[in-house]
Amino acid sequence: MALMEKIVWEYLWGMPLIFIILFVGVYFTFITGFFQFRYIKHIFSTSFSRLFSKKSDSEDGTLSSLEALSIAAGATVGVGNIGGVATAIAVGGPGAVFWLIVAGILGQVIKMAEVTLAVYFRNTQSNGETYGGPTYYISKGLGKEKGWNVIPKVLAFIFIFGFGVGFFLTMQNYTVSEAISTTFNVNMITVSVVYTVLLYLMISGGLPSLGKIASKLVPFMIIFYLGGGVFVILKNITVVPHAINLIFQGAFTGTAALGGFAGAAFSQVIKIGMSRAVYSNEAGWGSSPMIHASAKTDHPVRQGILGIFEVFLDTIVICTITSLVILVTGEWSSGLSGAELTLSAFETGIGSFGRIILATGVLLFGITTSSGLYAQIEVLVRYLIGEGKKTEKIILSIYKWTYPLPGLLLVVVAVAKGMPSTAVWLFADMSTALPIFANLLSIMLLSGTFIKLLKDYKARYMGIGTVDPDFNVFYQNDKESETSTDNIVNE
Repeated sequence: MALMEKIVWEYLWGMPLIFIILFVGVYFTFITGFFQFRYIKHIFSTSFSRLFSKKSDSEDGTLSSLEALSIAAGATVGVGNIGGVATAIAVGGPGAVFWLIVAGILGQVIKMAEVTLAVYFRNTQSNGETYGGPTYYISKGLGKEKGWNVIPKVLAFIFIFGFGVGFFLTMQNYTVSEAISTTFNVNMITVSVVYTVLLYLMISGGLPSLGKIASKLVPFMIIFYLGGGVFVILKNITVVPHAINLIFQGAFTGTAALGGFAGAAFSQVIKIGMSRAVYSNEAGWGSSPMIHASAKTDHPVRQGILGIFEVFLDTIVICTITSLVILVTGEWSSGLSGAELTLSAFETGIGSFGRIILATGVLLFGITTSSGLYAQIEVLVRYLIGEGKKTEKIILSIYKWTYPLPGLLLVVVAVAKGMPSTAVWLFADMSTALPIFANLLSIMLLSGTFIKLLKDYKARYMGIGTVDPDFNVFYQNDKESETSTDNIVNE
């Protein structure tokens, strides 16, 4: 286990990757003119109008904006907010929360860029369904558009390999099983089997059906969880200033050993805070764009703005509330970690009923996260197969029926080996580093395309700049337009 920790924290999640995430976030913040700060009113008005509007901006696409955000948010607002944040505090101390929030603030514009590029470079299949994501903007944007050969193939391989690891090392089943088992005194493996059956039911109808279920379930579960968290914080409102002081104090100096907390150095604080933020809000990971690319929208940036809202809700709101609940109740130094720590904090704040509320919330979060991840990996499977292949239906069917099994296997192995939750979470950190590296490098190389799209959006919908009537807001339309022009010239 010591060797695995060294690989994760010194190599995969070492300071170079932390620097890259911070650099890319600051870079996109600057080149967009601090968009996530200056246009916050437009961000929220656009997000709410799209979420509550019954009409779609466009007929092209598979999901409505609400369905796309619900699946994507269901995947991000999940066990990372409960088990992941708790592990960050258990390992890195209160200071990890500061870096988690910093990563969230910068992650907003990173998510905006990757979602925008995913929608712009997406594929429209013959049946009208749309699919996109990092592999699509890598192959089209860096391959076809820039004419590069080796670099796109290498980046696509790294992304697919790294993201594919998440298929085998998924945390959702484990976290839910841990929460339900410790709350209701039920065997973890039994809970895991039941969870696996529920997951099969969720994904049985495919992406369109998943969108309809998520749009009903996700808003409810978020309100449900926030209500319990806010109650605990208000009940301990006098301790909040002390908790905030712990966050800022530990962010730059580390945290000394206290109670069951073993202590943490500054480097450990920033690493664990940043890694948990990315695992929670998935900004830079390249996962959410694979869902947003299927949305019905008339402009890529309009969907990208929902990416900003998604990270704000996930990290700035929900992760902060989880952190404060753990800190104000004093449970952060108890020696517990993972979902068990958050469960204990809720129980301290509300009583045994609070633990039951959170355990139910973990179940809802886990099932939506697993379902969202299923939809994301399906995009990669479709990309690898290629459209119109005879084997497409067979391979997708095999994928559907095998997807829930690795999560069940991880629980069985963890219980059999007596692995602590901190050890299991190391697997999650391993699965995020590689795709993040490939995706961040890709969106940096495509930043020029993103800025052109943002400039066009601001001119069309924000009254900033002049509209270019010849500018195509979708790559596919742009290529069709070029083909049409070439045909006319040849004639």
